[in-house]
Amino acid sequence: MSDSSQHGAGCQKCPRKESSLVDTNSLAESTISEDTIDQHPNYTQASWQEEQDLARKITSIRTNATSDPKYEVDFEDDQDQMNPKNWSLMYKGMSIAFLSWNTLVVVLYSTSYTSGVVDIAVELGTSSTIVTLGLTLYLIGLAVGSMFMAPLSEVYGRKPVSVACLFIFMVLIIPCARAESVATLITLRFIGAFFGSVMISTAPGMVSDLVNDEERALAMSIWSLGPMNGPVLGPIIGGFVTEYLGWRWMDWIALMFTGLALLFSLIMKETYGPIILQKKAARLRKETNDPYWSRYDQKASLGEILKVNLGRPFVMAVTEPICIFWNIYIAIVYGILYLCFTAYPIVFREIRGWSLGLSGLAFLGIGTGCVTTIACEPLIRRMINSHKVDPETGKVPPEAMVSIVCICAILIPAGELWFAWTCVPASIHWIVPILAGIPFGAGNTGVFIYASNYLSYSYGVYAASAMAGNSVIRSILGGVMPLVGTYLYAGIGPNWSGTLLGLTEVAIIPIPFVFYKYGYKIRRKSALIVQMQEDKKRLEGKRARHQQRLETKANAETTEKGKMDV
Repeated sequence: MSDSSQHGAGCQKCPRKESSLVDTNSLAESTISEDTIDQHPNYTQASWQEEQDLARKITSIRTNATSDPKYEVDFEDDQDQMNPKNWSLMYKGMSIAFLSWNTLVVVLYSTSYTSGVVDIAVELGTSSTIVTLGLTLYLIGLAVGSMFMAPLSEVYGRKPVSVACLFIFMVLIIPCARAESVATLITLRFIGAFFGSVMISTAPGMVSDLVNDEERALAMSIWSLGPMNGPVLGPIIGGFVTEYLGWRWMDWIALMFTGLALLFSLIMKETYGPIILQKKAARLRKETNDPYWSRYDQKASLGEILKVNLGRPFVMAVTEPICIFWNIYIAIVYGILYLCFTAYPIVFREIRGWSLGLSGLAFLGIGTGCVTTIACEPLIRRMINSHKVDPETGKVPPEAMVSIVCICAILIPAGELWFAWTCVPASIHWIVPILAGIPFGAGNTGVFIYASNYLSYSYGVYAASAMAGNSVIRSILGGVMPLVGTYLYAGIGPNWSGTLLGLTEVAIIPIPFVFYKYGYKIRRKSALIVQMQEDKKRLEGKRARHQQRLETKANAETTEKGKMDV
């Protein structure tokens, strides 16, 4: 238990004899343990030792040699308004809405571009395939940027990094709107996406900063309304804007949307607990001249943190069975989703003769499916929580979330095959292929939300690395598939193209089912997860022993004081 120090609010009075305690929200000690080196041929003894040394720097805290325990700064209690989790429900709801909008803007800008591909190609004198590279490189820019933005936000704080990167993203939209060559356009879109990725990488963390574990699923579902519907709203808005105002106006409208997003970021307060505590300690040191400190003050340099964050995702992507199979599964699903942004214009504009604006409305089916899945979150949560509790953790196992992915894995190819054989000929009523987008969109949304949650819950403190590797792989495939789609649909036609894609999705259905049934055993064979669990047990043991010593000392002091009083 802790209370306020006589020198200032938030100072822990309980002395800390253990100097090696590490907060579980900070970066983990290492990805590979010494006794599992032989299971990882990519690691040498030297490289493992180097990562261990670096990890200790990243996760270390100040020791009693340099920091007086009574001056440690922490959040006081459940009412401390400096803790984002204690902010009012209204403010947290507003913040999540802001984050959802900000992420929507970045994602929407990726797909709104597809509406103007033909017009851009004509005006700039190039082929539609070359222009489509603007979408491909944008997605790759989001993936690459995400790997840098997350560690930057941990060093400098969520707010300053978000504000700075959104400002740069906004500024880069201006030359895109005025570009006179396709090379300039696609290069600027890549750079802009690199900075815009700040919302992709930090927004989920900011949502988690705001809510407790019990509220996280609902909060994440509300936030995901933006990123999940952004790809769908892009062609709808972009279609009408391009048709009536020209393709350059889509950039100007995106500039306005981003300006609003930047305003929202400026309004929001910092949500990252370690940064808040660092600033609190610095303020108290300045006001009192006492050596206030927080357990997050001592950390590795940005370069060292980037070294871990950039290397670990790729190591996990090729050595961890869970990452390997889920990266393949999610990447294929994501790639086929983005291929739709090529396929739908072919079907509804070229074959059915719809206008540019109306053809964008065809995506409403997918959008309806997305919203349906998110609206069913309370029901889905009950389904997940109905699973048998893991006796070791007292919670349902991560595989409970895979049960939802199994359902979605069937909905996706069902919607794809439905669309494949009703999109043409044009004599089939237009509502039939659009309705096919509902199960397709619902399935895609469920896969992205709950497969990502499975990776996060499986890897715990290594979740960011698992998700970063997944983001890179899926974004590359998502960027390449629209390039392939044009030739695929032209070569074998919409019916057989859709069938090929649908059967591909059928072929990967076993992946979630295998993990639902055998995921527990697979996790048990992961050296990384086993080591993480062992580290967690050791940490809990240290904390228990530390607390026991504190209680023993307190009892001894009470007894001694009682004797003196007598």
